[in-house]
Amino acid sequence: MKGNSKTSRRKFLQSSASAVSGLLLAFHLPAQTKTAETVSQAAKNFAPNAFLNIGADNKITIFVTRSEMGQGVRTALPMMLADELEADWSQIELKQAIPGAAFKGIRLRTSGSGSIYGTWFPLRSTGAAAREMLTQAAAAKWNVPPETCRAEKGTILHVSTGRRLTYGELAESAAKLPLPAKPKLKDAKDFRFIGKPMRRVDGAAIVSGKAVYGLDVKIPGMRYAVIERSPVLGGKPARWDDTQTKAVAGVLAVVPVTKGFSSGVAVVAESLWAAMKGREALAVVWDDPGGNKSFSSEAYTARLRQALDEDGFTTRQEGEVEPAFERAATKLEAVYEYPFQAHATLETMNCIADVKSDGCEIWSSTQAPEQVQQEVAKMLELAPENIKVNVTLLGGGFGRRLLVDYTLEAAEISKAIAAPVQIVWTRADDMKHGFFHSSTVCRLRAGIDANKKLTVFTHKTASSDLSVLGPPARDAKKYTEGWAPWGAYDNPYAFAAYQAEYVHVDSPVRTGPWRAVFYPQNVFARECFIDEIAFALSKDPLAFRLELLNAPTVELFQLKIERADLRRVLETAAEKSGWTQPLRPEKGVRRGRGLACNVYHGESLTAQVAEVAVSDSGKIKVERVVCVVDCGQVVNPLGLEGQIESGIVWGLSPALHKPVTFKNGQAEQSSFLDFNVLRMNEMPRVEVYTIDKQTRPVGVGEPSVPPIAPAVANAIFAATGRRLRRLPFDLT
Repeated sequence: MKGNSKTSRRKFLQSSASAVSGLLLAFHLPAQTKTAETVSQAAKNFAPNAFLNIGADNKITIFVTRSEMGQGVRTALPMMLADELEADWSQIELKQAIPGAAFKGIRLRTSGSGSIYGTWFPLRSTGAAAREMLTQAAAAKWNVPPETCRAEKGTILHVSTGRRLTYGELAESAAKLPLPAKPKLKDAKDFRFIGKPMRRVDGAAIVSGKAVYGLDVKIPGMRYAVIERSPVLGGKPARWDDTQTKAVAGVLAVVPVTKGFSSGVAVVAESLWAAMKGREALAVVWDDPGGNKSFSSEAYTARLRQALDEDGFTTRQEGEVEPAFERAATKLEAVYEYPFQAHATLETMNCIADVKSDGCEIWSSTQAPEQVQQEVAKMLELAPENIKVNVTLLGGGFGRRLLVDYTLEAAEISKAIAAPVQIVWTRADDMKHGFFHSSTVCRLRAGIDANKKLTVFTHKTASSDLSVLGPPARDAKKYTEGWAPWGAYDNPYAFAAYQAEYVHVDSPVRTGPWRAVFYPQNVFARECFIDEIAFALSKDPLAFRLELLNAPTVELFQLKIERADLRRVLETAAEKSGWTQPLRPEKGVRRGRGLACNVYHGESLTAQVAEVAVSDSGKIKVERVVCVVDCGQVVNPLGLEGQIESGIVWGLSPALHKPVTFKNGQAEQSSFLDFNVLRMNEMPRVEVYTIDKQTRPVGVGEPSVPPIAPAVANAIFAATGRRLRRLPFDLT
């Protein structure tokens, strides 16, 4: 398995700072070349953002600037720096970066499949600069030219004499040298770690139970809290009777909560069990100021369908669309539905807050530590530097932990009781009261002329914006600049006439980032409809896609789609899957293959071929998925495989299992019993292949999600002749 990457959008170089007994490299914004001594003094004033520390004890500390939520960044990011540094992996110690003076101006947010591509050049440049400074320091000690020395596994070797000094022995003297203006990065052929399979550094701790997630943290004097929330979307507590609650052994306090997504009533206790039992005894009368008691997902889907007949925002148009439809000999139209989905992270939302008069300390499994610091500071009316945010391992994120509602709840409760508190969401809290993936309906239309040629294609999406991020844009320019709707705006195929359109429909359901965000619903509709057109034209789905991609690169607003590269990915997927080979026959089972592809934000290119088996009773079994990715230079092949496989699991779950539904203003699901995710016995065999490139890496955390549902739907049609245009798939 091999990988690829892309050229940098922005380059900035690290500056150095010296510690008394070590070499500390740090980034400064703006970057300037200074001696380590002057930068050391400046660091006290300008708070440099340190990534690397080499101590006199020969310990190499690498600071990880992204949250680990299972995607493997605590392995991949150090690999990049350590490779350029020529470090001895056994000497490396990892520390989690947290908001503060040392990391001012450095992104700590983990989102958008951007961890590796956002740090590819900065981390490599850090390692390369340190390597050159250590080499120069050794050469000076030996009074030899630097080019006669080389870095090797945490040491500098003088090649002709065999003399060797460790990095620890050189750290102090290296720190006094000027920072290289342009440190020379390695050629790909010289990588020791990058591109090689590396087991996760936290793997043993995770499987043994030693790893520390948010729920594992305990601090002296800590209380526990759970919140009773309105069963109806947007409801608020009017009054409550806590008499029975306070009679529960261990209950310490009952306090109102106004922060987070909605108002509620918190029960604080000496133990989590006592808090939960106390909540059960709490009697609350709720107001419904939003009038949402009648809301249902069924009615909302009907409203989305209705909105497809209303004027929307046209975000991309090429050619003359309506005249092409008027001239078309054959017109095709289909409507696709993608329902609400929950995040259902294995670790529910939780946070510890310890609020004091002059500051606050937070322990949180968060994807957005800077936002935690800023919003808690604002809520408590304190300076951000007085808010310390400790980032633990995350038991799943998928976009849910980009919002800091649960952190604000913890801080509000801690302030009210004047003690540290851990807020814990139960599974039912998590299913019913978080935010959700937007329900979406798409209408696609195509026109075919008398010569059996596709002449026009339109994609209209009705959905809701991500409400947790603010009010809807309601502006064509903003939607265009936001590439809305994803997967329709950046449709990779070439058409004589094309239009992408978006209609926003308000919903009381809180919606926000969900793995792959807007792509899954639109790629599902687009890739299934491409197959429908191919069938109408009596063309092979693969051949038809290759035909539509036989066109120059398309440039959209801040996006470039390399159609030739996508063709290569599709052709590789066809080859690896045996696209033209017959499937194994079996009595009582119908088998089929389906294909889908996508370009994620003009960067990661993915194609998937799914093989399904459908029993006579209509049971669907996905047996095999072949996924080909063009993502630039692969940093850790094991990590990439895990990301692709998990993305396929993520996309298969809503395709095969029931969604979140709303009735009487509330979510009907409350656990993994009624909101299922893919089980082990349902997992298909997954084969992952990458395109061999040494360009800058791009993200792989989300790109494998969008193609899987349409690939499966297309495979089901190949097996049964039935078109499935809504999730989840049901043939019974």
